[in-house]
Amino acid sequence: MSPVSSRLPVFPWDRLEPYKATAAAHPDGIVDLSVGTPVDPVPALVRRALAEAADSPGYPTVWGTAALRDALTGWTERRLGARGMAHENVLPVVGSKELVAWLPTQLGLGPGDKVAYPRLAYPTYEVGARLAGAEPVVYDDPTELDPAGLKLLWLNSPSNPTGRVLSADELRRAVAWAREHGVLLFSDECYLELGWDTEPVSVLHPDVCGGSYDGIVAVHSLSKRSNLAGYRAAFLAGDAAVLGELLSIRKHGGMMVAAPVQAATVAALGDTAHVTEQRARYARRRAALRAAFEGAGFRIEHSEASLYLWATRDEPCWDTVGELSKRGILVAPGEFYGAAGERFVRIAFTATDERVEAAVRRLAD
Repeated sequence: MSPVSSRLPVFPWDRLEPYKATAAAHPDGIVDLSVGTPVDPVPALVRRALAEAADSPGYPTVWGTAALRDALTGWTERRLGARGMAHENVLPVVGSKELVAWLPTQLGLGPGDKVAYPRLAYPTYEVGARLAGAEPVVYDDPTELDPAGLKLLWLNSPSNPTGRVLSADELRRAVAWAREHGVLLFSDECYLELGWDTEPVSVLHPDVCGGSYDGIVAVHSLSKRSNLAGYRAAFLAGDAAVLGELLSIRKHGGMMVAAPVQAATVAALGDTAHVTEQRARYARRRAALRAAFEGAGFRIEHSEASLYLWATRDEPCWDTVGELSKRGILVAPGEFYGAAGERFVRIAFTATDERVEAAVRRLAD
């Protein structure tokens, strides 16, 4: 039997290490715009909730506390426009990446099954398919896929890496197509609260799903909106039958969110002030970086939402990465997200104000 690792692509970020070393050697230090990891403080009310729940000696439940489920259903109704959400329509998970990577396996997919995801996409969609032994399939338009053998369809809006946002009509057509062909649809909406030039819509909105959650599940995370990447706080919302099956499987696997993190999630979802404050920070950084990169000859495409600028100088992405690293700026090569990104780079604006200002100065030289 061949090792599981032989089914997986090379971990992409390992290839960036030499360029990171070059950027780190800059006299003024590295400006790391390669990974979308939060750098700002965890909101105080979230930290208080975590600390107050720190004395949690017993095992948490996989489904989460009733207070957590109330918070999840309440937020999806307030923020996403979902209607009639019950506890059976939500499920906490240990970070969205874990869910993406293991979902095909938990759904029982394997050889002969297909998992589809956008041509330019977060690499973990492919990894999840390969871990299960299923066939990964890319698409430009999900409604043009061959449904034969297709068991799981991933949407991603706002997109990582491009920041593209699917319209309500595009989402509606994808949902209708998936239901017509009996394909389970998961929508990765982890950047939904970070729309800049447009307002992203969830598949759970009645204008998209028709008020029914049959065959659809949305994936949400608190990593970006609340600076909780270190907490691994995420959740699913949608089809109760699908989530019930996943709940049963995850109980057997012990996939439970830590009790203090559950309490922190309740606090985070109940507050909008910190989200507004964080959005303002990102908006300033985005505007500064966009102007600087455009001034340095880059063209920005899509990028109407998320934490990234999708940029090109019409050259191979590794050439761009190498040139920027000499200025002490590290970005992600578009090739990480599929062959269609080979002439683009992804620029994260998850850096401190001071580091963003440093990048702006270097790009102007």
